[in-house]
Amino acid sequence: MRLYSTKNKKAFTQLKEAVLKGLPDDNGLYMPVEIPRLPEAFLNELSGFSFQEIAFTVCRSLFEHAIPDNDLKDIVYNAVNFPAPLARLDAEKYVLELFHGPSLAFKDFGARFMAQLMSYFNQGEERELVILVATSGDTGGAVAAGFLQAPGARVVILYPSGKVSMLQEKQLTTLGHNITALEVDGTFDDCQSMVKQAFLDSELTRKIRLTSANSINISRLIPQTFYYFEAFKQLPDDGREVVFCVPSGNFGNLTAGLMAQRMGLPIHHFIAATNVNDVVPEYLESALFNPRPSVPTLSNAMDVGNPSNFARMLDLCEGKEEGSTWNNMRKSITGYAFNDEQTRQAVAEVYRKFGYIIDPHGAVGYLALCRFQQQYSNTKGVILETAHPAKFLDEVESILNEKIEVPERLAILAEREKRAIHLSNDFNGFKKWLMDNLA
Repeated sequence: MRLYSTKNKKAFTQLKEAVLKGLPDDNGLYMPVEIPRLPEAFLNELSGFSFQEIAFTVCRSLFEHAIPDNDLKDIVYNAVNFPAPLARLDAEKYVLELFHGPSLAFKDFGARFMAQLMSYFNQGEERELVILVATSGDTGGAVAAGFLQAPGARVVILYPSGKVSMLQEKQLTTLGHNITALEVDGTFDDCQSMVKQAFLDSELTRKIRLTSANSINISRLIPQTFYYFEAFKQLPDDGREVVFCVPSGNFGNLTAGLMAQRMGLPIHHFIAATNVNDVVPEYLESALFNPRPSVPTLSNAMDVGNPSNFARMLDLCEGKEEGSTWNNMRKSITGYAFNDEQTRQAVAEVYRKFGYIIDPHGAVGYLALCRFQQQYSNTKGVILETAHPAKFLDEVESILNEKIEVPERLAILAEREKRAIHLSNDFNGFKKWLMDNLA
């Protein structure tokens, strides 16, 4: 499998280097040279395959024999060992539940796959692999769970102080072993910027084997394509066009959907649902991309003011003429943004109308799908429910005015002791910590 940088399409590399390196030297993002179209026979018979079989087939096609089939099957089957069921709200609206993994968030798919893949590629290496990850909520917990006690790997998680929920924070800060949490005085964008700067610092990369576990790493992105196929498999075949509504922050999930579409999955349209951090919906309206500091919201995992995967979205929608990339993106994606009060009202409405408890991120998706279907009523919409509502326990219980069930693997975290290292949002301080502790 060959990949290129979004900043230089002639800068090719192989899968192993892309996965272990994380970012190209030019600070672009890796993309596959070829996104193959899957056979029609496979796409027409999805219902006859298990989730793991689907994931293996998609991955095998993308990887182009970069890994022997038996090894790849072990990687996929060990990573994708929990379901992604589709819940029906009504005949027009469905919810794809992506929270049935260890950390109760969709990022378990990417994190577990990445951990398996990195461990495979890291065999025989003498130097420890240090995985840097910035999190706005769910990524850190999923990566921590995926890499916990993985041989030859050390995980360093940066998260914005006071801007993740209590249970999200406990998932990052209570595991110990090879997992270290850095609590940063700043926003998610500050954390993400510090991680990116680390990869561009020649002294750090010379002394420490660094890689990333954010969706900037191609190995996080690829497994996120799997569940689009799994969702499609579960939908009733009634002839209506299928749209996917994606609650979006760093836009890895939506980028993976565009890749699944490119591989032949007949997705009619995507809806980018954001909170007030609306730089992508704004771009879709105006053709102007205006990144800015993120604003804290109830749907905190989407509090991203400069989404990294936007570069990949542009790449996938690239046109040859001026303005055509924007037009191509608008043909594929519609964007909507909603505030916290609207989000709270949506959580209550979904419960009142359908008896379904949805988390704040899924609620933003619900609002966006409703808005879209007001104009395009003859569609089936799938909302990606990215996290279990219990991860936002206080807010959801306050909105619904009743207790909700907390899964045991989340409930036991409440009593565990938080252990985090406090840092400012200054890169030099972060670099010093890395050099003092890991070099």
